[in-house]
Amino acid sequence: MIPKLNSYKEKWNVQSDDVIKPGLIAIEEALTRVGNPENKLQVVHLAGTNGKGSTLTFLESIAKGHGLRVGKFMSPCILDVHDQIQVEGQAMTEAEMNQVFQQMHAAELSGKLTDFELLTVAAFLHFVASNVDIALIEAGMGGLLDSTNVVTPIVSIIPSIALEHTNFLGDTIESIAHHKAGIIKQDRSVIIGELPLEAKNIVYQEASKKHASVLELNHQFYVKQENEGESYEHKDKRLCITKLTRTMKGAHQANNMALAITAFLEVATTLELQVSKEAIQKAVKNATILGRFEEILPYIFLDGAHNPASAEKLIETIKHEFPEEQITFVIGILADKAVKEILHQFEQVSDYFYFVDFNNPRAMAAQKMFELSNASHKAVLEDYVQFLKRQSESKSRTIVSGSLYLLTEVRSRLKNI
Repeated sequence: MIPKLNSYKEKWNVQSDDVIKPGLIAIEEALTRVGNPENKLQVVHLAGTNGKGSTLTFLESIAKGHGLRVGKFMSPCILDVHDQIQVEGQAMTEAEMNQVFQQMHAAELSGKLTDFELLTVAAFLHFVASNVDIALIEAGMGGLLDSTNVVTPIVSIIPSIALEHTNFLGDTIESIAHHKAGIIKQDRSVIIGELPLEAKNIVYQEASKKHASVLELNHQFYVKQENEGESYEHKDKRLCITKLTRTMKGAHQANNMALAITAFLEVATTLELQVSKEAIQKAVKNATILGRFEEILPYIFLDGAHNPASAEKLIETIKHEFPEEQITFVIGILADKAVKEILHQFEQVSDYFYFVDFNNPRAMAAQKMFELSNASHKAVLEDYVQFLKRQSESKSRTIVSGSLYLLTEVRSRLKNI
């Protein structure tokens, strides 16, 4: 359930299903009813297991640094439905949400869409009304059959591919890759990060069918560690940008930064923009994202590692940022995730775990997580707000992780203490 969405649905009598229904027929019919706003936008489309949000954040910062008016559609929400759709970094206002719901009501969309499909339509309508120069669109799940896959983007980005949503996307890397590669469009470039070989093969096969060029990290473009930050190099464009210093922690964020810079170069070519190295340097430093190693209180970090691949990246970041320090985890995970594997990965860097219940119908019970954990110091935590406050006051390094939905709840509650 998306917080505050139902109030708009009730006010405007626009019903939608709180379920996942892969496929494009319903969304295409709905968009036709509202005048196909998606065809009036310049778009960058992102799909992938991990790294979409971070890559999008770097790209947004770079685009804004070059004077572009940027819209972005992402999921899940941070606090409520308004922040899934943003223009110039500002969440939709109540008045703006009412305006798009009025349009959807007039188009008689009630009962025809899922919640996510309805929000996809709302995002396109809002971006057109807001006259954005570029819309950054993050696929909700998969890619091929995701409701966002109605766009024809300037460029597509696939940062990573790993097992996820296996009940919808299949239980092999090849099947997952088939869905992610579904966002590749005819004669449009696709930018990819470090992918498993079997996934990369699928992407290249799909790109070949669509006559789409593939720009691959560590092939056409590179990022390297240097004395004064990092450097980015694009061989084909003969471009090198030095002294890149990220605020976003973790070695994996260097790759996401490189993907974003490469995507912006494609955008700049299409929109006939002059690329500024200085603007990119400043944008990279300014880029930050909620829920990615975010320090919400002193010594208290939120990180949305919700699958084995992102858990591995979080572990790498912990080892780099806090070597030899004792780490405490506060964990809540959706039951359809690889919970046991995620917990065992976290147990590589800590033996102190507290499990919590949070408000989501898909959440695994804290007691069940407790039983799956091999940690020697573990407990089910009833009042995590007071616990986190005490941990902060005692300077005990603590990481809240497992689900972005948990992070949304924790952030909201901690803001009120």
